[in-house]
Amino acid sequence: MNLPPSIAKLPGSAGELSMLLAGWCDQNSGSGNAEGLTAMLGLLQQEFSRLPGEVASVPLKPGSAFPFPLRKPRDPLAALRVRVRPQAPIQLLFSGHYDTVYGSDDPFQHCELLAPEKLRGPGVIDMKGGLVVMHAALEAFERTPHAARIGYEVLLTPDEETGSFHSARLLKEAAARHHFGLVFEPARPNGDLVKSRKGTANFTVTSHGRAAHAASPARDGRNAIAALAEFLTGAARLPEELPGVLLNIGNIRGGAEATNVVPDFAEAQLDVRITHAADRDAVLIRLNELAAAITNREGHRLEIAGGFNRPPMESSPAAEAIFAHWQHCARDLGLAPFSWVHAGGGSDANLLSAAGLSCLDGLGPCGDRLHTPEEWVYLPSLVERAQIAALFLHRVAATEADLPTGP
Repeated sequence: MNLPPSIAKLPGSAGELSMLLAGWCDQNSGSGNAEGLTAMLGLLQQEFSRLPGEVASVPLKPGSAFPFPLRKPRDPLAALRVRVRPQAPIQLLFSGHYDTVYGSDDPFQHCELLAPEKLRGPGVIDMKGGLVVMHAALEAFERTPHAARIGYEVLLTPDEETGSFHSARLLKEAAARHHFGLVFEPARPNGDLVKSRKGTANFTVTSHGRAAHAASPARDGRNAIAALAEFLTGAARLPEELPGVLLNIGNIRGGAEATNVVPDFAEAQLDVRITHAADRDAVLIRLNELAAAITNREGHRLEIAGGFNRPPMESSPAAEAIFAHWQHCARDLGLAPFSWVHAGGGSDANLLSAAGLSCLDGLGPCGDRLHTPEEWVYLPSLVERAQIAALFLHRVAATEADLPTGP
């Protein structure tokens, strides 16, 4: 097989890509660290400006719904957008995010080489490694002979880890002007891509009772914590009642400093995930039934706020066809075979697919332990995944591979 020279030479840039990744990950860009996000945006602008086209920092307007008020960012956020050849006959969207789950006060701040092929660090796999792969693939593709036939937009957002509430509008607008989306979230540890994803929801459940002295003979207190515990016990059974649904009770607070007071307030935060869009209504109905059973009692009131922020991402015929081409590129490069799987975690591919844009997800490097202090990336996969993406783009541009579009 004759590879374009720029794609054939990608393995020679392995050290450079590893150094770039380490530098990006040593810059903290936790979702709540406005200063760090701004610094990271500057680093990305510096690299992505090497591509042709317009590079812009796009301020994001506040989203309309925040299930968790504490997650509202305190400072303005901005996305990075690069638009190349918007008049070309084929238009692709390259999606990624540059925020991580590690705040500025997290002890996990710097990269460490665990072995010649294994780098541990904050965001190495989720998803600064994917941004390195995306950038390397586009640079190589730009030096191929038919690149002018493909136009594309790179959209990198700063709030994916907290629900994409600010960037959802921008993603929806971008989905409308492209034929297909390529999302560089991490591949599975064995190299598999992502075929579909669960939809995600966040809820805050607030229990109101009536305060009283714990030893009151009248027993006129109404314990908000006990009522909330009853609700949560029922909610925890939802995965048994509704196959394909996941529910996690992630945070609880309530009561007063003194334990001899019947608490009149308690609150819990829930993370809910669904496999199919039809599961949404079933979850909402069941949660409201559980709340109503408590609210109907004298002196108690249970309130549920929040909702679904990411619909499920389900596979499409267009994605099936693109995946086959992606596999074929990997085989021709002599790389290990891979398949694709359903993933429990959400990504911006959920929002793009809900807006009508078919996507291929999990195109980033291989690694594991994301969202933990043991997050690591398999360094050779940076080059491997960049070569696959660049070869795919070259074949589409050279009309050696069809690009199916539509849902």
